[in-house]
Amino acid sequence: MSKTRSVAIVEDESELRRTLSETLSANPGWIIAGLYPNAELALPALLADPPDVVLMDIQLPGMSGIECTAALTAKYPDLHVLMLTVYDNSDRVFDALAAGASGYLLKRDVPTRLRESLDDILAGGSPISSSVARKVFQHFVREVPAQPGADFNLTPRETECLDLLAKGKLYKEIADELAISTETVRYHLHNIYKKLHVRTRTEAVMKYFGK
Repeated sequence: MSKTRSVAIVEDESELRRTLSETLSANPGWIIAGLYPNAELALPALLADPPDVVLMDIQLPGMSGIECTAALTAKYPDLHVLMLTVYDNSDRVFDALAAGASGYLLKRDVPTRLRESLDDILAGGSPISSSVARKVFQHFVREVPAQPGADFNLTPRETECLDLLAKGKLYKEIADELAISTETVRYHLHNIYKKLHVRTRTEAVMKYFGK
């Protein structure tokens, strides 16, 4: 039997907050640890009793979701925070990831990618909506190495996995495209992170592509 995970939702839009709660409550693998309309109410409660995952709206009244995330991860560096937002501009993405967010999901992608993104986070991934990942990729990629992976001793398969990771693909999507299992994807990405001496998707992409 799979372990039950707890999730807290910080979202000022009452309709979306209710939809997220109902969607996750319908899954026996998840329990709702708290519903909060703003960061001021959420922060003290989450600091006192952190859940497994926090779904955090980036644009909140008063304290922003980025500020709240920074305060949470300062005390709990391993806390999983998935940002939910309508914004896909680079500055907000970088600010959220710098604050300690584990992933960045556009609200338009929530219906199709929320459950898989949560699974991805718990498996050690950093889910990012594809359009957002492209912006991160374009911002950091100045000059792709002539021989990708040569400086880090990546295998051809590891290079393929990293290229797809940089495009915002989830573990399952990488597995499907390469015709391998998700466990094999995790194995390759574990080796990639180890070789690059990084812990997250963004750090891996930044380091591999020369900044």
